[in-house]
Amino acid sequence: MTMAYDKAEWHYEGDFPEGLDEDQGFVHTGMYLGWIIDNNLYSKEFKEVSSNEITKFKNSQLSGTEIYMNWDGVLASDMLSKEGNDFTKDYYDSGTYFEDYADLFPDVNSVYEVNDTSDNYNIVKNKLNERFKEWKSE
Repeated sequence: MTMAYDKAEWHYEGDFPEGLDEDQGFVHTGMYLGWIIDNNLYSKEFKEVSSNEITKFKNSQLSGTEIYMNWDGVLASDMLSKEGNDFTKDYYDSGTYFEDYADLFPDVNSVYEVNDTSDNYNIVKNKLNERFKEWKSE
């Protein structure tokens, strides 16, 4: 059974800052999806459907957020490999990712104000690499 880890609409239809573009509700999960792609933790099915987008992402022509938008703002278990799912259940689904994400950007009023830039993605990617390494050593 497919499980949704996150949906952008849960954010922009929830406790979301007034006047902020709904697209900002995609950014935090889009960066996570970008990291999944960077680490080849996606499923065969995701690769079959998104091979062009994966190539563009790896060539810095498309962001993880843009790919997440193309998937209707849904991060689901069938998009991830077994290892990707195991890590996502322990880290993302527990809420730790969102806490880490907020800690990485203390200068914004809301985590939804973080811009989808390569610099910000690299900040997130470094934290995710650290967490993944810790998780693998457990």
